[in-house]
Amino acid sequence: MNYTAVRTRYLDDTVATASPAKLLTMLYDRLVLDLTRAETEQRAGDRGAAGPHLTHAQDILSELMSTLDVSAWDGARQLMSVYTFLLTELIGANVAGDPERTAACRELVEPLRDAWHQAAQEVTVTSTLEPIGSLPVMAGSGGFGELGVG
Repeated sequence: MNYTAVRTRYLDDTVATASPAKLLTMLYDRLVLDLTRAETEQRAGDRGAAGPHLTHAQDILSELMSTLDVSAWDGARQLMSVYTFLLTELIGANVAGDPERTAACRELVEPLRDAWHQAAQEVTVTSTLEPIGSLPVMAGSGGFGELGVG
């Protein structure tokens, strides 16, 4: 088996077996990575190399938007507004090749990523302390219920 096939299998298995909370934090981690890479390429003047990273970041935001249950918690509508803003800004940053817009998006996403990591850790700690049946699952179809998305 070649390295690429092994790596692909490992990544597929990791995603397939990850908890909803872990999947959410993985999406945020990758979003920050894509924005960092895009900003670096834009600052180097390589819009062509930045484009795929920005497009992937937009795909992640679209996924986050589609899984967010705006009725699950008080801040969900505001989070959807942030996602909508970010999506619009990333499209503009890609079209204009503007590293400052990309950096501003990254700076907005990083604290969100950190907050979701903390929430996921708290959900994990709580689930190890309480019986499974006592955890509240917010609205959704089995997605990221514990974190109010899904």
